[in-house]
Amino acid sequence: MNMKKWLAGALACSVLFMAGCGGQSASQQASAPAAAEGKVYRVAMNAEFAPFESMDANNNIEGFDVDLVNAMAKAGNFQVEFKHQPWDSLFAALGNGDVDILASAVTITDERKQSMDFSTPYFEITQVILVPQGKNIQSVEDLKQANRVGVVTGQTGDFAAGKILGNDSSKIARFESLPLVIKELENGGLDAVISDSAVIANYVKNNENKGFSMITVPDFEVENYGFAVRKGDTATLEMLNNALKTVRESGEYDAVAAKYFAK
Repeated sequence: MNMKKWLAGALACSVLFMAGCGGQSASQQASAPAAAEGKVYRVAMNAEFAPFESMDANNNIEGFDVDLVNAMAKAGNFQVEFKHQPWDSLFAALGNGDVDILASAVTITDERKQSMDFSTPYFEITQVILVPQGKNIQSVEDLKQANRVGVVTGQTGDFAAGKILGNDSSKIARFESLPLVIKELENGGLDAVISDSAVIANYVKNNENKGFSMITVPDFEVENYGFAVRKGDTATLEMLNNALKTVRESGEYDAVAAKYFAK
């Protein structure tokens, strides 16, 4: 090997070494903030729970959760795409990695926190009883005397009914979605429905001619909705929490809420 070749080789090695020491390595770049450039976060929801998520006449998903997440995405400089799917498939889709975020009026519970992580709460509700005209149900004790009480399978209304009537009670009628259980109530097949206060209030407001009543009882605990991510996905969780904090502080959260919940 002549001297010129040796010097050229040494210079090349020196350049490579310096490049490896300066800036970020490939592994460091991979651990950059979750809102990576170009990444689109897949957000799943069961769009049968107005006013939080529902389908419009053109089969586009709309609602409070949609507008709030869009506001958060703008504030946090990340992108999202929404996907409607059955309620009972949401948690498996998150766990399997088919979606990145659940934004579907998901109540934060200790049981759910064992298999997924939640953002800071973004909405407070309680369970209430929807009662049709002609049914005298004003309390949990009255509910115990009912023949058939409707709930959506796996939602916290289902859990509440189970505590009152027993999980295996034949009085509990379980349905796949809120529209289905309310349709059964409208048709006279149920004595009452247990579900989330904001959703039932929205239904009563938009169906005043049907004479249904929303009964609030002290037996149901206050609940909080949160955005769910896969267990251990701290980057996405931090991104969501920061964006939610930003839209609250800017007043954008209140503007979105006023659109859907103003009396």
